[in-house]
Amino acid sequence: MRRRPLEFGVGDFVYIKVKPRKGISRFGVKGKLAPRYIGPFPIVQRIGNMAYRVDLPQELEHIHSVFHVSQLKKSPLETQQVLTWRNLSLQSDATYKTEPIRILARSTRQLRNREVPLVKVQWTHQGKGKVTWELEAEMREKHPHLFS
Repeated sequence: MRRRPLEFGVGDFVYIKVKPRKGISRFGVKGKLAPRYIGPFPIVQRIGNMAYRVDLPQELEHIHSVFHVSQLKKSPLETQQVLTWRNLSLQSDATYKTEPIRILARSTRQLRNREVPLVKVQWTHQGKGKVTWELEAEMREKHPHLFS
């Protein structure tokens, strides 16, 4: 929770939060990858206390241009977290689809009565350091091209 409310002025540049949507969803959860930011984009208008209209380029016209203050971040930000929006296919709800690129490692998790095979997967738009461990059976079912 913020101690001071976050406010922007007209003409300030902000980044917009986008959320990755993985090819695998478990129990309705959209994924465990961290949100990223795209931008910077200028603020055109303040709408009420908590919303701002952002000037989006022509390529992003299918996205609604009014954002809640929690979806925005001031412009001076580390460049590691900022994505170039030109190579992302953003949906209208500011999410983008991530696909697995390759399998980096294999492991087996020992439970009480069985062993569960796992694979370490590198995803698109996540960089080399952002990898996840996934169930091998689910990955074979949804992405068989990775195992050929």
